[in-house]
Amino acid sequence: MVKKRSGWGRRILTLLRNVVLGLLVTLWIGLNPSTAGLKRFFPHLPSLSLGELAVLAITDGTHFAQQGRELYQAGQFAAAATAWDASAQAYQERGDELNQAKILSYLALAYQKLGQWTQANDAIAKSLKLLQSNLTQSNSGNPLLILAHALNTQGSLQFAQGQLETALGSWQQAAATYAQADDQAGQIGSLINQAQVQQALGFYLRARQTLAGVEQSLESQSDLQLKSTGLLSLGNVLRLLGEGDESRRVLQASLTAAQQSKSPSDLSAILLSLGNTARAQQDSEAALSFYQQAIAQSTSKITQIQSQLNQLSLLVAAERWSEVQTLLPQIQSEITNLPPSRPTVYAQINFAQTLMKMDRKRAEEQAEIPQSSANLQSTAQLLATATQQAKLLQDQRSLSLALGTLGEVYEDAQQWSDAQDLTQQALALSQGINASDISYRWQWQLGRLLNVQKDEPGAVAAYGEAVNTLQSLRSDLVAVNSEVQFSFRETVEPVYREFVSLLLQDKTSPERLEKARKVIESLQLAQLDNFFRSACLNASPVEIDKVDQQAAVIYPIILPDRLEVILSLPQQPLRHYATFLPQEQVESTLSNLYINLTQRLGQGYFQLSQTVYDWLIRPVETDLVASDVKTLVFVLDGALRNIPMAALYDGEQFLLEKYAVALTPGLELLDPKPLAQRPLKVLTAGLSAAREEFPALPNVELELNEIESLLPGELFLNQEFTQTNIQNALTQVSFPVVHLATHGQFSSNAEDTFILTWDARINVKDFNNLLQTRDLHGSEPIELLVLSACETAKGDNRATLGIAGVALRAGARSTLATLWSVSDEATAGLMGQFYQELARGSLTKAEALRRAQLSVLQDPTYRQHPYYWAPFVLVGNWL
Repeated sequence: MVKKRSGWGRRILTLLRNVVLGLLVTLWIGLNPSTAGLKRFFPHLPSLSLGELAVLAITDGTHFAQQGRELYQAGQFAAAATAWDASAQAYQERGDELNQAKILSYLALAYQKLGQWTQANDAIAKSLKLLQSNLTQSNSGNPLLILAHALNTQGSLQFAQGQLETALGSWQQAAATYAQADDQAGQIGSLINQAQVQQALGFYLRARQTLAGVEQSLESQSDLQLKSTGLLSLGNVLRLLGEGDESRRVLQASLTAAQQSKSPSDLSAILLSLGNTARAQQDSEAALSFYQQAIAQSTSKITQIQSQLNQLSLLVAAERWSEVQTLLPQIQSEITNLPPSRPTVYAQINFAQTLMKMDRKRAEEQAEIPQSSANLQSTAQLLATATQQAKLLQDQRSLSLALGTLGEVYEDAQQWSDAQDLTQQALALSQGINASDISYRWQWQLGRLLNVQKDEPGAVAAYGEAVNTLQSLRSDLVAVNSEVQFSFRETVEPVYREFVSLLLQDKTSPERLEKARKVIESLQLAQLDNFFRSACLNASPVEIDKVDQQAAVIYPIILPDRLEVILSLPQQPLRHYATFLPQEQVESTLSNLYINLTQRLGQGYFQLSQTVYDWLIRPVETDLVASDVKTLVFVLDGALRNIPMAALYDGEQFLLEKYAVALTPGLELLDPKPLAQRPLKVLTAGLSAAREEFPALPNVELELNEIESLLPGELFLNQEFTQTNIQNALTQVSFPVVHLATHGQFSSNAEDTFILTWDARINVKDFNNLLQTRDLHGSEPIELLVLSACETAKGDNRATLGIAGVALRAGARSTLATLWSVSDEATAGLMGQFYQELARGSLTKAEALRRAQLSVLQDPTYRQHPYYWAPFVLVGNWL
C-alpha cells in the first residue's frame, strides 16, 4: 500500500488538509438545522418517485410530512428527520395519533440512515404503541396499512442491528398485515425483505421459495409499473445472493415491463442493475453495454453518474486508457453539479477510489495512464467536497467514509501522521453508529499506518480488531453497500493475509503462532462465506491431538514476499518456517506444475514437484518421522489448492508413498469422527451416456457395478439418475455413503459449480436440497460423498473452493473428488480398490484412498505419470 510521492504532491495535500479542516469547523458551527434554513441549502428538491419510500408514499397534506419525504428521497436524512420530527409534534398537538404514528415510523427510518439507533428504536416503539391503541380508528387513512408500514420499518431496524430472527418475525407480521389491508406492493416488499434475512440466517432453501413466490405474484401483476419496480428489487436481491443468472433473467423481465409501461425513469435504474449483475458475473463487455444504455436512457443525474462511475472503474480495471481519457472529463464536470445528498457523497467517494487506483497503477507500472489534471490533487479535492457535504447533511456514515478515504490518500502520499489522524476520526464516527461494515476498513487502515511507523504492538491490536469485526459481520459482508466499491479480494482477504504476515516474524511467540493459525482458519471460512454469498457454516475449535495422534496439520499461506508454513504436530507446540520469494514466482511455479500434471507433458513435473516439496515438507521431514506421523492434513491457500499434495516428490518418492494425505478448508469446520462401525450401504448413481455437451463415460457402469458387488445399496444409472429418485431413496433408507459418477465442474464461482444428472445440472447451492431430505427424517449424516468424474474449471485459480463448497453444502463429513477428469477406466479401477479397502473396516478413509492410489501408481499402464492417480483428493474428515 505504501507508494512514493513527490514533495509537490505532499505540499498540495497539506494545503488541502488545512482547507478541509477549516471548512468543516465553519460548516459544523454554521449549519442551521431548522426547517426555514433547509430551503436555503437545498433549493432544488426532486419529486417523490418509486424507490425506497415507495411503500410509504401515503398522501399527507401536512407541509412538514411532505417536505420530509422529499428530503429523504433526496438522500438528505438529517433534514428529513428534522421535518418529520416537527410533523410528528404537530400531529401530537392536534391529537391525531394515527398520523403521528405514521410519521414516527418515517422518522425511525431517517434515524436509521443516520446511525442514531436509540432515537430510531424509540421512534418505532412509540409508533407501534400508538397504533395498537388506534387500530379501530379509521378517521384518517388505513390503520392496517400504517401498522404494516411500521412493522416493515421495525424489521429494517432489527435487521440492521443484527437481530435477524426478530427481524424475520416483524417482516412476516408486516406481510400478513399488508395482505389484510389488500396492499400487494407492500406485501411483495415484505416478502423480499424476508428472503434477505432467511439468506442471512443460512435458510437458503426457504429464501429461494420465498423469492419464487414473489416472482409468481409479480408475473401476474397487471400494474406494469409495480411489476417493473418489484422485479427490479427482486433482481437486485438475487444478485446479492449470488444468483447471477436468475438476477439477469428477472431484471430483463423488469426492463420489459418498464418499456411496456413507458416509464423512462425506471429504465435507467434497471439498466444500471443489469450492468451490476453482468459485472458480478465477470461479463465485462455486457456490463459496459448496460452502463452505456443506462447513461443514454437516464432522466436522473445521480443514476447517470453512478452508471458512468461503474463504467469508469471497469475500464480502469481493463486498462482501456483511451476510453478512460474520454470518460474522465465528463464525470469531473458533472459530479460537481450534483445537489448534496448521500448518493452524491457516495458517488464522489467512488470516483476518488477509482482515481486512486489509476494513480497506483501509474506508480507501479509506469504506464501511459491519463493524469486527470494531477490525480492526487483532484482526488483530495473531491474528497474534501464529499466531507463538506457529509457534514452539511449531518450524515455520520457518509462522513466516516469520506474521511477514511481521505486518510487513504494521505497514506498513499506517505503522510503518516495526517493519515492516522483522519483514519482515527473516521473510525470513531463509524463505531459511534455501529457501522461495522466500514469500521473494519479503518481498523485495517490504522493497522497499516501503525505498522509502517514501527508501532508493532499497536498494529497487531488494530489488525486484530479488524479481523474480529469481520468475524462479527460475516452474514452482512455479502450485502455490503454496493454504492461504494466492494471487492472481497481487495477489501477483505488482504486484512487476514497482512495480519498473518505481521504475526509471523522471525522470533514469533507461541501465542502469536496460535493467533496466526486461527487467522488462517478465519480466512478459509471468510472465503467460503464469500463463495456461498452467505454465512451458512458453523465453526468450532478442534484440537488435533484429540482427533488423531498420528496426523500433522500443515497450513501454508502465500504472502507477497514469502511462502509461510505453520506446522501442527501431535503433543507439540506450533512451529513455522518460510521460503522467501515473490508471490509471482510461487504462483508461476504452481501454475507450471499444474500444467505439467494435467497435460502429461513428459517428465517436467519432477523438478517442479520437488521444488514445491522443498517449500512445504523438506524443512520438517525429520520431525514428521520422529513424531510417527501417518497422515498429512493440508489447509491449503490460493493456487496451492490446485496441486494434489500426494504428487509432491522428494527426489526418490512421491509424498503418497510415505503418507496418507487429506485436505480440509479448516479444522474448525470438521466433524472429526471415525467411520461408524456398521454395515456400509452405498447409494450409487451415474451417467455412462453422453448428456448435453458432455461425452459418454462407458466405464461408469463397470465402476458402479463393482461397488455394488462389494457393498449393499441402491444403484441409479442414466435415465434413473434424477434428483427426484435420489431424494426418494434417501428418504426411505439411510445411506452412509453416496457415490456419484457423473460429469461436474468445480469453480470459484458457486453459480458455475454443478453436478450433472440425467435431467438437470444441480448447482452447489441446490445440492444440499438433494441430500437434506435425510435430515428431515432424522437419518444419520452422510459419512462419505464421492464425486468420481468431476473436474475443476480450467483457468480458475480458486476453482477448488468449489470442492470444499460442495462438500460442506452437502453436509457430508468427507468428500472424495477429483481435481481433473481422468480416464474413466483408471477411475473405475481406483474406486473399486478404494471400496475394497474401506470395507475392511480397520482403515481410515485417507489410508484407504492412499492404498487405492498406490494400486494405480504401481499399475504398468498408468505408472508413467501422476496424471492418472494424483487428482483424487479427500476433503474433510479423514478418519
